[in-house]
Amino acid sequence: MAAAAAAAGGRKRKAPRGTFLAVAGRRWRRRPSPRRQRAAALGGESKARPAAGWHRNEEVSSDSEGESPAAGGRRPEAAAAEEEEVEETPQEKKLRLAKLYLEQLRRHEEERAEEEAFAEDLIGDRLKEDVLEQKGRLQRQVAKDVQPPDPASIRVLRGHQLPITCLVISPDDRFIFSAAKDGFIIKWEVESGKKLCVVPGRKKGTEEQQVGHTAHILCMAISSDSKYLATGDRNKLIMIWEAATCKHLYKFTGHRDAVSGLSFQKGTHQLYSASHDRSVKVWNVAENAYVETLFGHQDIITGLDGLSRECCVTSGGRDGTVRVWKIPEESQLVFYGHQGSIDCIQLINEEHMVSGADDGSIALWGLTKKKPLTLVKQAHGTFGSHGLQQPYWISAVAALHNSDLVATGSHSASVRLWKCGEGFRKLEPLFDVPMVGFVNSLKFSAAGDFLVAGLGQEHRLGRWWRIKEAKNSICIIPLKQRAGTADSSSPASSLSANPVP
Repeated sequence: MAAAAAAAGGRKRKAPRGTFLAVAGRRWRRRPSPRRQRAAALGGESKARPAAGWHRNEEVSSDSEGESPAAGGRRPEAAAAEEEEVEETPQEKKLRLAKLYLEQLRRHEEERAEEEAFAEDLIGDRLKEDVLEQKGRLQRQVAKDVQPPDPASIRVLRGHQLPITCLVISPDDRFIFSAAKDGFIIKWEVESGKKLCVVPGRKKGTEEQQVGHTAHILCMAISSDSKYLATGDRNKLIMIWEAATCKHLYKFTGHRDAVSGLSFQKGTHQLYSASHDRSVKVWNVAENAYVETLFGHQDIITGLDGLSRECCVTSGGRDGTVRVWKIPEESQLVFYGHQGSIDCIQLINEEHMVSGADDGSIALWGLTKKKPLTLVKQAHGTFGSHGLQQPYWISAVAALHNSDLVATGSHSASVRLWKCGEGFRKLEPLFDVPMVGFVNSLKFSAAGDFLVAGLGQEHRLGRWWRIKEAKNSICIIPLKQRAGTADSSSPASSLSANPVP
């Protein structure tokens, strides 16, 4: 009775334990407790005296009056949603959270699967590229994106007194090693253009007293791990240096004439050497050991190159042949195509090579055919008076490994870049880079973002002409790329920003 009286008096009364409130419009309705529900089920509801406040709606407190329809209160949809949320049981909440957790796990697994698939694609592409490279079938299409450089961006490094004859770039593209007819060896830093090491030439007859070359240096090579540098001269000697410090380690003797070509087998310390004595020798530099000698050419060998396979290629000068030497089998393949002396050669990949001759022609070769895949005659034009014209000699060739980009040099006042067609069956000229003097050596950087040319007043192998206005120097030519393909962080961009007088 006291409870009923309190309810009738309008005072608020706490709901008994076991009951909860449900939203119904703007009023709160108390639900009967479980005890009263059981009593009603047994028919005892009619005997029990109802509490006055349990079956009538009480007015909502003043705190909630502002939610009336007139004051812009809850809409029926929002009220229904709140009612549904309030009435969620613990079991339903657990089920909902479990479903949400499972959905998050599923999405996470899908994202991880996508990342793994992307990584597998990258690895698969790289493995496929490695296989094609080993088979000699890899040909990256880069020539179409290369543009002529601004002449002002070409950097000139001077330090040799006589014509540059050969140069190499370290595998990480940070250093250039050059040599000349003065017998000097200079190590340059690419970024700054500074001389880091200078090994002077020596006078004839001082070979035993002093370390250094006493004759024209004709060739050089660097190992793929940048550990060893090898140089060969007209005095039949091969000298081995520590590339990092230019410290002399030892020298190889055995050739009976000038050493004209050197190349390290990629990934090893095995060195191949070619000579005017018409032989190819194999050396183990790490063990300071001679391995074997191979014979076959009928005239002086003028150039040599090698890659990762245990074989090398040579240009045979006046015998008019290009030869591929298979070292383990002690056999050779002979190729014919040029009409003049073949003075330079370089591998493009494991199956293709490019060569140049003094008849002005350049040729692309494949190991499966004894004739050139393509031959370009008078590649740099002709010179001389009418009726006495002769082609410019091709004195240097270079190829960006596993690509379609080739460069050639002569004394025609330019370096010419070429694009190899599909299957290396065509050579298309791209553009010329002005260069005064004999281009005696050409090398692409490993990344392909610059080309280095060694210039001299005379040809590498002789003194048939002399170009007085030429400077004995090294030129670093940045290879610009079309918009959208160039990388602003590449060394090429820094090369053009720091010209060296």
